[in-house]
Amino acid sequence: MRIFIQSIDYNIWKIVVNGPKIPTKTSADGVVTPKEEAEWNDDGKKKVKLNDKAINLLHSAISFKEYRKVSRCKTAKEIWEKLQVTHEGTKQVKETRIDMLRKEYELFTMKDGESIDEIFERFLIIINSLDTMGLTHTEQTLVRKVLRSLTKE
Repeated sequence: MRIFIQSIDYNIWKIVVNGPKIPTKTSADGVVTPKEEAEWNDDGKKKVKLNDKAINLLHSAISFKEYRKVSRCKTAKEIWEKLQVTHEGTKQVKETRIDMLRKEYELFTMKDGESIDEIFERFLIIINSLDTMGLTHTEQTLVRKVLRSLTKE
């Protein structure tokens, strides 16, 4: 999703991650408040429009089932955070998933009667899941792991 949005406009991705840039004003006593829409200049309008574009991109990229979960969100950042919790879970859930994937990686071996294609496909599922969770391995490490997991047959 990150690459999809960044390929369209990197500034939209920044809005998704950091939240919308609503034009503000500072009063004489130093209090910062949002400007009324009538007070926005062209630059302010462009910044607000980026959030709308980000929301539209996110809505277009998700299924109707997921859309129902985020339809009440007002900003792209809210949508993104809800999608992250939905797919990755909370920090505690994510750590548990990482632990389970690490264990699966460490205990990975070829099963009886399994072909090279089947073992490689199973291994890629584990590696891609680890990559998604932020744990990457070098190609050299992965090749060694696969070779060590093969049976003599």
